[in-house]
Amino acid sequence: MPGRIPQSFIDDLLNRVDIVEVIDTRVPLKKAGREYQACCPFHNEKTPSFTVSPGKQFYHCFGCGAHGSAVGFLMEYDHLEFPEAIEELARSIGVEVPREDGHAPRQDPRRDDHYSLLERVDHFYRSQLREHSQAERAIDYLKERGLSGEIAATFGLGYAPPGWDSLLKFLDKDSHSQQLAVELGLLVKRDEGGLYDRFRDRIMFPIRDRRGRTIGFGGRVMGDEKPKYMNSPESPVFHKGQELYGLFEARKASQKLERLLVVEGYMDVVALAQFGLTNAVATLGTATTPDHLERLYRTVREVVFCFDGDAAGSRAAWRALENALPVMRDGREARFLFLPEGEDPDSLVRDIGKQAFQKKTVESVPLSQFFFEHLQQQVDMGSVDGRARLVELARPLLQTMPDTVFRDLMLNQLADRSGMNAARLQDRVFGSEITQQEEPPKPHIGHTGRSPVRTAIHLLLERPQLAETVEIPCGFEDLDVPGIALLSRLLEILHTSPNLSAGGILEHWRGLPEEKHLATLAGTALDLPPEGLGEEFRDAIQRLIEQRNRYRIELLLFQSRRQALSDNEKDELKALLASSQAANR
Repeated sequence: MPGRIPQSFIDDLLNRVDIVEVIDTRVPLKKAGREYQACCPFHNEKTPSFTVSPGKQFYHCFGCGAHGSAVGFLMEYDHLEFPEAIEELARSIGVEVPREDGHAPRQDPRRDDHYSLLERVDHFYRSQLREHSQAERAIDYLKERGLSGEIAATFGLGYAPPGWDSLLKFLDKDSHSQQLAVELGLLVKRDEGGLYDRFRDRIMFPIRDRRGRTIGFGGRVMGDEKPKYMNSPESPVFHKGQELYGLFEARKASQKLERLLVVEGYMDVVALAQFGLTNAVATLGTATTPDHLERLYRTVREVVFCFDGDAAGSRAAWRALENALPVMRDGREARFLFLPEGEDPDSLVRDIGKQAFQKKTVESVPLSQFFFEHLQQQVDMGSVDGRARLVELARPLLQTMPDTVFRDLMLNQLADRSGMNAARLQDRVFGSEITQQEEPPKPHIGHTGRSPVRTAIHLLLERPQLAETVEIPCGFEDLDVPGIALLSRLLEILHTSPNLSAGGILEHWRGLPEEKHLATLAGTALDLPPEGLGEEFRDAIQRLIEQRNRYRIELLLFQSRRQALSDNEKDELKALLASSQAANR
């Protein structure tokens, strides 16, 4: 695995790329004063509320709250992971991405060969669906399933002919290609020597990654043979626990997906697309993993899991729920659609049609409802013992959840159902999070006027060069009030990288709680004339220093009433009092 990308490189990269150019190639922008505008690509709107600031190298939507740097835009719009977004920006200006060891990552030189061979094999299978003497069986099968030629082309469906060496012959004794095909699991070595085709007499479904590159295949039989589905094995470019069949096609069909439906097999995905339901994906022979879920939630906020209504479907749904709980951050939603007995998505959509199927998806069971109904089936809710057992069953599951509003609401539901006091239940499930002890005086900031911490941070986001007008440390760093640590860290970063834009600053807090607060400030206009920013900034810093000094005076006086101060503490108190008196005069 390559090392981490140095933050210094990310800072320099964001200084060199132009966010306006990055976004304009994907979403046409119009000049509006010093900034640019467009209708937001992340939600439906008729009046533009999506603003791009070239000065701040930052985008912000006043409608849905989407925001970020050029990196963040590529992650959201192109659905890239963070390293991929960095690599995309680096490619756009012709530089290589270094890693923490100081070198560019060494990419396996065979990796491009793997992708190239997979593309050739993809074309081979598709050509066989048109040209092979026995392809008529495959075409008739697809027609019987109601698939059109257009849908087959959209998903790149193909045909692996019967026999043991169709693909082997296609590679034509090219030993390099054969070796690559073995590494990719397309050819298999015989114990007695020689090679044979893994996929034989099957409908072939190319599996594509986020960029649309073929990374593997799934094959489905046309009769009752076993196994019904066969997937490519793990390979240098294919990892089942991370990839989802149909995700590339779903994103291509709509840039503004609202929800994704997770179904069991390839044919379900393709059949739903045939009926205009282009938001279905399938796992590749595995249960839904946390990696799958992170990928899904990077694309949409709502995921609907579709399962058979039998006992096996219920068990699979519960496994999906257990994997979903640790990634259920605020704003994410999971639901469960249980199909009637004997139905799969393919057969059901044929029976009831697109609109009725969509209605079932929208009205599916919320995660919280399935969670409690499933657990309550295992206990006697009419007895104290049963309700106590419910808490014990729910506790380890709730403990896997991140500390969010959703978790709090789940805990409240558990309190209602068990009849426990919510505060006592909080202690039982998560332990006491509050310790009672006598505390010295706390620092505080008056409620009159702007908060100096917020003002200083806001001004630095507007004009990062202001950081150079103060020395580090400023003297307020140990003031224990909200935002001080953030302001102190921000000043340190800007002293090291004075040319950072607001967008570049946000990348230092990616994925952290502070990112949201910084983005809100960066997207808020300052009600100050440009020539007054410096004076306002220096005034905010001075107010913080004075507040810190007042706090230290109160704290030392408090301590002196409890025990004798040390000589150093006495000297500090004397100096602080003198400074305060001088300032008052």
